Amino acid sequence: MGAAQGVGLSPRNAMLAAGGVVAVALVLTMATGHRAEKLGASVSAGVGGQLASMGFKLKAVHVQGASEMATPDILRAAGIYQDQPLLGLDLEQIRQSVEAVGWVKEARVVRLLPDTLVLAVVERRQLAVWQSGGRSHVIDETGRVIPEANPGRFPTLPLIVGAGANEAAAAILPEVAARPRLAERVEALVRVDGRRWDLRMKDGSLVQLPAVDEGAALIQLEQLDQRSRILELGFERIDLRDPTVVAVRPRDGVLPGQLVANGA
Repeated sequence: MGAAQGVGLSPRNAMLAAGGVVAVALVLTMATGHRAEKLGASVSAGVGGQLASMGFKLKAVHVQGASEMATPDILRAAGIYQDQPLLGLDLEQIRQSVEAVGWVKEARVVRLLPDTLVLAVVERRQLAVWQSGGRSHVIDETGRVIPEANPGRFPTLPLIVGAGANEAAAAILPEVAARPRLAERVEALVRVDGRRWDLRMKDGSLVQLPAVDEGAALIQLEQLDQRSRILELGFERIDLRDPTVVAVRPRDGVLPGQLVANGA
């Protein structure tokens, strides 16, 4: 009604005009056959076009809940354009198109008369960069790839490597992140045989975790580091696969692995 008054029409005349369009569309549809199939489309298009001429045109689109990187992909998927009849938009179709974007977990589409459309989304949380088969992908917390995300733009995300690493990452990454001294030294988490993890450290050393109860192994490593600063000593390998023994190999590789019973 506000838009109608803005172009010199009273609310009463605006409603009469809209009703006239509906009546004309109904007569034309019934006269040309395929009545049931064409009635809805004809009435919707006619009313939308008539009200667009009164000022109900798309002038503004607000994307809520999306990052700066995700917004262009969301707008492109929505497929809307300037001055489109606002009442002719299929909100459900737009919602489905927006939710097909990899960035988006869920979406709502709201029409605000006379000229605004709101795309409210819940964006998928970027969990890690996953390297597999010679390619890198950004994944979300469920391990799903976000195709539109450029891994090069996420240098602070942890790096995981190997087949199946994306599916198992959500369990191990919080365990590593909870230990800042360890996390700041980890270069990548490597999935081994689809069963367990190796932590590849920035200094070139390797921490081998067990296939089960990796959290307990990390606690064991943390306690050992608190006592002996083992993460600073530059070992080639720390083997935590046996929960009763920590096997440590010096970096020079000449001496046999040193066995440290119970992490002592």
